[in-house]
Amino acid sequence: MGRRKIEMKMVKDNSSRQVTFSKRRTGLFKKANELATLCGAEVAIVVFSPGGKPFSFGHPTVDSVSDRFLNQDQEVPNVKARAGSSKNAKVDRLNQQLVDVMKLLQAEKKKAQSLDQKAKKAKASQTCQTQINELSLHELEKLKGSMEELRENVKTRVCEIEASFSLLLLAQKPIQEADMSVTKKAN
Repeated sequence: MGRRKIEMKMVKDNSSRQVTFSKRRTGLFKKANELATLCGAEVAIVVFSPGGKPFSFGHPTVDSVSDRFLNQDQEVPNVKARAGSSKNAKVDRLNQQLVDVMKLLQAEKKKAQSLDQKAKKAKASQTCQTQINELSLHELEKLKGSMEELRENVKTRVCEIEASFSLLLLAQKPIQEADMSVTKKAN
């Protein structure tokens, strides 16, 4: 299903309204974050849910943006705010580096788990080999008999599969010949 145009009017159902609010709030905050990241803008958003619960997003913080907004009539340049903006850019870069390193760490942990599993399998195989080496002559003869019986069972099963396959091929041959004759008659 694709997107459809939604009429802009109040959602009547309370649960649907809450879901719509939650999704749209997330989208709004995401767009505000993109604006701050891409343009270096200072952004603050305060939203109250239909239930009256407040939600806010701010870059660098809601307080710093609201303070700047409320004190904008003061024409004295705020050197500390500009330095803070530079620090925020550094913090953002460091946060991005942290995210990248965390992703690499997760990838390495997955590789380590895979290697651990392979090592366990190799150890189990080695243990099986060690156990065979510790068997007595009588136990080895029993194992040999079991292995020969298994081989015979596998041979029998392979023969059954080959016979079934041959029967399938023979059953398909008349169908192919009938298709050819129908094609010739049509021409």
